[in-house]
Amino acid sequence: MVGNPSGTFVMGSPPTESGRFDSEGPQHTVSIKAFALGKYDVTSEEFLTFLRETGYQPAACNPILDMKWHSPGRGRAYSPYYGEPLKWPAVCLDWRDAEAYIAWLNVKARLAHPAPDRPTGPYRLPTEAEWEYAARAGTTTARWWGNDVGIGKANCNGCGSKWDNRLLADVDSFAPNPFGLYGMLGNAWQWTADCWHPNYVRAPEDGSAWTEKACSKYVIRGGSWDNLPIFVRSATRSRSGPGGAEYDYSSLTGFRVARNLP
Repeated sequence: MVGNPSGTFVMGSPPTESGRFDSEGPQHTVSIKAFALGKYDVTSEEFLTFLRETGYQPAACNPILDMKWHSPGRGRAYSPYYGEPLKWPAVCLDWRDAEAYIAWLNVKARLAHPAPDRPTGPYRLPTEAEWEYAARAGTTTARWWGNDVGIGKANCNGCGSKWDNRLLADVDSFAPNPFGLYGMLGNAWQWTADCWHPNYVRAPEDGSAWTEKACSKYVIRGGSWDNLPIFVRSATRSRSGPGGAEYDYSSLTGFRVARNLP
């Protein structure tokens, strides 16, 4: 994991940003406490370890094609991908699958390092504000490397990489951003802890997750290998149901893990 320093930033995009969606405003200043975020997306190898140890069975992300992870009890588990590329980000996962993985990880962490004053955690999904703060890494341009998509900076449908609009890439295939995080933009969408809201009116300004008792949809960030470059920006946001019900992104979404820092 990579430590991200505390700080403030302007969340969202200005009206002049190319490709901007209305859901990215209004811009507002957010204060972020120091936190740690996974250096990479959770990989297929890591998610398969979880399946083998627990027998957890994710639902199909594409029921028509029966595209899903396979977890026959505590035996052999395998991914939805031909050849099982272990360094790809684990996708074809809904929000509940990400939460199940994190719950398993927390049990292992608490068993290894018992702490009576810490009955939950320490791991969790990042909040939407934390995710954008980490993706920007101190920059104010559309992408951490600049306003233009450039060539070979990420994996998308028009990013100029050898994987563009074809398949996933390994989580370490591109250079890290200034915070040392890999793959924050492109390749695979990433789940956050926040419920979906159509804009930032009344959004929290302290970096916390914006939630309700029952979210019908959660925020996903970062864009994927088959999205056009306008989706591969630090401010771009979309949503999907907790069960991955929206076909457009359900097979393209994974996650990375966050935790608080002292």
